[in-house]
Amino acid sequence: MPNQYLNSNLKVFSLNSNKVVAEQIAERIGVKLGECSVTRFSDGEIQINIEESIRGCDVFVIQSTSYPVNEHIMELLIMIDALKRASAKTVNIVIPYYGYARQDRKARAREPITAKLVANLLETAGATRVITLDLHAPQLQGFFDIPIDHLMGVPILADYFSKKELKDVVVVSPDHGGVTRARKLADRLKAPIAIIDKRRPRPNVAEIMNIVGHIEGKTAILIDDIIDTAGTITLAANALIENGAAEVYACCTHPVLSGPAIERIQNSKIKELVVTNSILLPEEKKIEKIRELSVGPLLGEAIIRVYEKQSVSTLFD
Repeated sequence: MPNQYLNSNLKVFSLNSNKVVAEQIAERIGVKLGECSVTRFSDGEIQINIEESIRGCDVFVIQSTSYPVNEHIMELLIMIDALKRASAKTVNIVIPYYGYARQDRKARAREPITAKLVANLLETAGATRVITLDLHAPQLQGFFDIPIDHLMGVPILADYFSKKELKDVVVVSPDHGGVTRARKLADRLKAPIAIIDKRRPRPNVAEIMNIVGHIEGKTAILIDDIIDTAGTITLAANALIENGAAEVYACCTHPVLSGPAIERIQNSKIKELVVTNSILLPEEKKIEKIRELSVGPLLGEAIIRVYEKQSVSTLFD
């Protein structure tokens, strides 16, 4: 384990959303997690105490803004303010999963752009840099006026599937918007791609239309950035099998898995769902079909490079 950062000005703190990833990040860097406590008053107000000096330090705070989203965002905002007032040199926030990312534009009249609002809140609180993973739309980087390092989960997923040595693979995008992501995975697996053309009549409801590309007799790998209620991905898997695919795997970076998701996955044609631990999965969601991969080493390496003022983009060359 590297230990050159043990007595440095690099500090890593974890809030409540994903302490497992935070511990993996700290292990990769070779430091202990910083001492802080997150408590609540009887009316639910959040109180944070930083229990060590961080004056003049480069501080990295690990917090996925996953369920309960608003609680975790508020924890993060209060932590940023506490660090700023305690004279941290820089306040770098590491957000493995960025909540509200799907509210990134006005699709209808009088809708908010909440992803931008959250970015504004983080900046106003005092964040000096953001490190995040697989934003729902890469354009969200432009919502920030501070540096943002946008990491990719595809290499982690690709490495897993490469080691499985699957035969006759086709990478499938569940919609037109995910084609670029599917292409990145396909390039790493040296496989062709296919696209599922679907129509979404209302939120969280998807209707499969047809499949563009050759999938008959092939091992299909569906890829998405987020799987929420799992309606799209399970319907897509069923459609692939009905149209002649030999077997179907699925993968995503962010396993939101809300509502009926686990039941749908369990009853679907998906042989295995591969996810990362950008969102902490409770034990009841860790079914046999789900395989979890760690993003801790990737995020830890990114933090080291930011601290050492090295290139982060070369991580993916």
